[in-house]
Amino acid sequence: LAAPDGVRISPVARRIAAASGVDVGSLSGTGPGGRITKSDVIAASDPSSNGAAATSKPPAEDETKPLRGPAAMLAEAMEQSREVPTATSFRTLAVDVLDAKRKALNAALSERGAKLSFTHLIAWAIVCALDDEWRAMVRTYSEQDGKPFVTEPGQVNLGIAVDVERRGQRTLMVPCIRDASSLDFAGFHSRYEEMITKTRENALTADDLQGTNVTLTNPGGIGTVASVPRLLSGQGTIVATGSIAYPVEWSHAPAEKIKALGVSKVMTMTSTYDHRIIQGAESGSFLRSVDLLLSGDDDFYEQVAEAFGIDPKSVTHAHPASASAPALGTGSASQSSRVISAEPDYNLLQGVQAATSLLKAYRTHGHLAAHLNPLGGEPKGDPALVPESLDLTPELMARIPASILRIGVEGETLLEVLPRLREAYCGTLGYQIEHLSSHQQRMWLRDMIETGAHRTPLDSDHRRELLSRLIEVFQFERFLQKTYIGQKTFSIEGLDVTVPMIDSIVTIARRAGAEEVVLGMAHRGRLAVLAHNLGRSVESILAEFEGAKALERVKAVAHIPHGGTGDVKYHHGAEGIFSTRDGEDVKVRLYPNPSHLEFVDPAATGGARAAQTEHSGPKLYHNPKVAVPLLLHGDAAFPGQGVVAETLNLQSLSGYSTGGTIHIIMDNQVGFTTEPSESRSTPYASDLAKGFNVPIIHVNADDIEACVSAVRLAMAYRERWARDVVIDLIGYRRYGHNETDEPAYTQPLEAAKIKAHPPVSELYAERLVKEGVVTPDDVDQTAAERTSGLRETLDELRRKMESGDYEDPSATGIQTGELDRRASPEVETAVSEKRVRSLNKELIRVPDAFTIHRKLRKPLERRIEVLDEGPVEYGHAESLAFASLLTEGTHVRLTGQDTERGTFSHRHLTLHDEKTGLKFRPIQNLSGALAPFELHNSPLSEAACLGFEYGYSAASPESLVIWEAQFGDFINGAQVIVDQFIASGEAKWGQTTRLTLLLPHGYEGAGPEHSSARMERFLSLAAEKNLRLANPTTAAQYFHLLRRQARIAEARPLIVFTPKGLLRLKAAASQLSELTAGGFEFVLDDPKASERRDQIERLVICQGKVYYDLDGHEQREQMSNVAIARVEMLYPFPKDQIAELIGRYPNLRAVVWAQEEPQNMGAWKVMARRVPGILPEGIELRYVGRPQRASPSEGYPVAHRLEQERIVLTALRG
Repeated sequence: LAAPDGVRISPVARRIAAASGVDVGSLSGTGPGGRITKSDVIAASDPSSNGAAATSKPPAEDETKPLRGPAAMLAEAMEQSREVPTATSFRTLAVDVLDAKRKALNAALSERGAKLSFTHLIAWAIVCALDDEWRAMVRTYSEQDGKPFVTEPGQVNLGIAVDVERRGQRTLMVPCIRDASSLDFAGFHSRYEEMITKTRENALTADDLQGTNVTLTNPGGIGTVASVPRLLSGQGTIVATGSIAYPVEWSHAPAEKIKALGVSKVMTMTSTYDHRIIQGAESGSFLRSVDLLLSGDDDFYEQVAEAFGIDPKSVTHAHPASASAPALGTGSASQSSRVISAEPDYNLLQGVQAATSLLKAYRTHGHLAAHLNPLGGEPKGDPALVPESLDLTPELMARIPASILRIGVEGETLLEVLPRLREAYCGTLGYQIEHLSSHQQRMWLRDMIETGAHRTPLDSDHRRELLSRLIEVFQFERFLQKTYIGQKTFSIEGLDVTVPMIDSIVTIARRAGAEEVVLGMAHRGRLAVLAHNLGRSVESILAEFEGAKALERVKAVAHIPHGGTGDVKYHHGAEGIFSTRDGEDVKVRLYPNPSHLEFVDPAATGGARAAQTEHSGPKLYHNPKVAVPLLLHGDAAFPGQGVVAETLNLQSLSGYSTGGTIHIIMDNQVGFTTEPSESRSTPYASDLAKGFNVPIIHVNADDIEACVSAVRLAMAYRERWARDVVIDLIGYRRYGHNETDEPAYTQPLEAAKIKAHPPVSELYAERLVKEGVVTPDDVDQTAAERTSGLRETLDELRRKMESGDYEDPSATGIQTGELDRRASPEVETAVSEKRVRSLNKELIRVPDAFTIHRKLRKPLERRIEVLDEGPVEYGHAESLAFASLLTEGTHVRLTGQDTERGTFSHRHLTLHDEKTGLKFRPIQNLSGALAPFELHNSPLSEAACLGFEYGYSAASPESLVIWEAQFGDFINGAQVIVDQFIASGEAKWGQTTRLTLLLPHGYEGAGPEHSSARMERFLSLAAEKNLRLANPTTAAQYFHLLRRQARIAEARPLIVFTPKGLLRLKAAASQLSELTAGGFEFVLDDPKASERRDQIERLVICQGKVYYDLDGHEQREQMSNVAIARVEMLYPFPKDQIAELIGRYPNLRAVVWAQEEPQNMGAWKVMARRVPGILPEGIELRYVGRPQRASPSEGYPVAHRLEQERIVLTALRG
């Protein structure tokens, strides 16, 4: 029945009346203004009313009832809030950019079924603003003993105010996203959704509502324009967002007009803060920072996109619909469409076009006309830099306003600008920046270069200091050459300015908050850097030269550890304290390096990453400002060594970024004896860096002030963009590759030029004398003082050495001392059953809103049942080992190729939401964790990645740092790191680590490149207890091995030959009891022979997967006189354990070593040398395995199976 016209009735009442057949025209409404309500219709349809129309009810009485639950808590909190004196800041934000970027993000996320709201992005902008600059907004006030206190926040805990309706009652819940600033956006979004879901489902716990120090509320969702909410006690700020809409004056304008005029929707945001501890300027600035972020500042939306794995370009190119609209005030459409009556000046228009081409040429090719070679010669230049080639005459250039060219140099016209443009781009500094893919970075660099912000003149004191530094370096080098004729020093001469450049880098780094500079370099100039930048005593350096004459009279020379073999003086690392011009101290750490030039690069960057990382609690904090990595390269090595490209590729990867590495190419324009034209295919040594979006600054090494300017620009770029930058320092090499070489043999013309060329200290002294900054007497006095100081140091050193009193004070700096060949004390590796069960549950716990992939759900859920029913597989045991270490306070870092999932899909430490693609790592969210867990997939390279982890582990000896190869076969891609650093680092430099390598190994018919981790190579490198080599054949053994490596006192690298096929083999899995008791066993006896040892006549000893081939063969049960044992620890060689094993079998007639590997590979050579001395008299060790081969395994599965069958049968039967 339709309601008659004029009858007021609620929609619900209308539907009930229609269903019940009630004539609403006959009813009298009891609602406001006579409106018919639901109760009126129900009363009319009730039979007890005899169909009578509802009559007016008597007025209802007021009902008073107590508040309970959340409503009562809210009321109490609001009452307490009355005691907080607050003030509020207002800011109206344009949201057109936010709207456009959100739409672009949602378009990319639509396939995943995910969607971002405005509040997601606004909340994240608030977190970013608070974390980066405005932590003051989350200060909290308290009183203790009647005195006021302010608490500075350790983390940002963001509360999200959620309006909840339950059983007709509305209340406000504020779940807390704890430590929001430690998350990336994907993690924040996941946590946000989890909290909202728990709120809606009434599943919040008390912990979820605790700890908030800043709140976001969104009354704009119901149309509220602006709000001043109450600030709860214990919080610093509450932010409220109003509705998103066009300004009211445009609310009725046509959409076409709004778009044409570029009118944006706006949103009012308020910040209500505790005025006792937060000031209005801070609140206003905080809102401004949020506004800037939502407007796209600091790549805000690009970082959001990257967190979701979305191409940032899709967001960068998303602009508001009104972005192309004409600017306001340009006139009406009719005016703009009028025909221009004046004839255009085509000559001037062509001139403007040519001017833009000229400007582009200077920015792109100006370096070709720069005076970069200290040995002289005209630069190559480029026709595009010549105005005449573009028909630009002086008269025409005088008519072109500089303002329309968007140029940073001063001048009114192009004619005035051009000389300054040449000075900026074509002086003794040259720039290559136009290859950068980031428009913002290009614009920033252009502005810096053209305004000369980095080239501000140095004051006289600074210039005198620079001259003094150059004289010190020159006199040091000359003193060594004259005193130790014919000895190698790898002189820095020709690139002397490197030392004051490092001074500047360290000083600027300290001003930006750095506590450490981590340095990697080859041998050229190393002694000068040690003496001047690291503060190593000249006496200790001279002692190395003297030691070459009388080593037996030196107690401790040059970091050579007693019992170690040492290394040449220009390979050693060091640590020192550098005092900056500002009077502050900074630690400088120089990494030791081999002669394999550039392989120290990833090690030094890894060390810097470790120095930047705080891992003393459950969450990892990475602060790139804390340490600055600095790499000095050779001009031939930079383009020639592939590890350089691999290292450059790490710069922006989340697991490897260091906030930007400063690269200085010490470009002496020759590689040993090889000309640049013979050693690279590019004009500059630095051109490789262009492929990695790295800006390049070329500078003439004879212009020290330009070199300081280059450092300023490089450091400013790093601080602003957190990316690598290259300085190509172009100089020369005064002598040969070393001081025993004659450079004129191969570069006679260059050698003659260099011989006639004055040193940079002399050139700079002449300049400063001419300008009246110093006098000739000042210069002579500085040189004389340096020389006399060096002579006095040498005389005193020789006196001490003659009397036997000298001991290098720096010799105990970084080495472990005498090589300790004793066995390390064993450690407890078992974990209590209660803790294992607790960790096991947490390792598969995910947020309620998270959807695990359907194929993974059952395998992960089975891990709960497995602890009771068994058995525990390798991947499961590994995760329990890692988790247990985290709860004991050991930081674990695991990286490698496909490591998050595992090459063989066995690990799954990172889970991906099947619907949204978001990631979640349960192991990083353990409730009892005392240390963080790092997990990163690496790029597909070995040398740089392994070198990085070596450097990281050396700088963080308390951490368990693990690198995993996709297949063990690929480890030879990093052979230099293995040979020169991991295996020999302690013997050469006294530097060792507990770096752990996981190398999948085992013969399963996958071919010669997917079978062998080249065990024999590691065994050949093992000596003096320098390594640990293990092949664990059960999940429990692997569990205990990992825990042992983390807890054992003596840090040594561990190489684990990890399984492939055994990962899911039931026989290789373990019971819970094997994890909660026992430890790692060096040798495993045959469990099937324990009751019949007297019957055993043939003992087969093996290692690795072949054990299961032998034990599982159908003829195994028939061989009652055969026992099969496994060697699990290959090095240090378990002599005592093998002897004990053999002693258990009194009736042996034969002992066999069985292996899958060919005879010239695997462990046979070690066993053939070591085991015979343990065997009873009359018994020889026999070999069973593949014959000697050039390739590790067969390429055909059928051939593999036949060979494997032969090995097994021969081993069992003889």
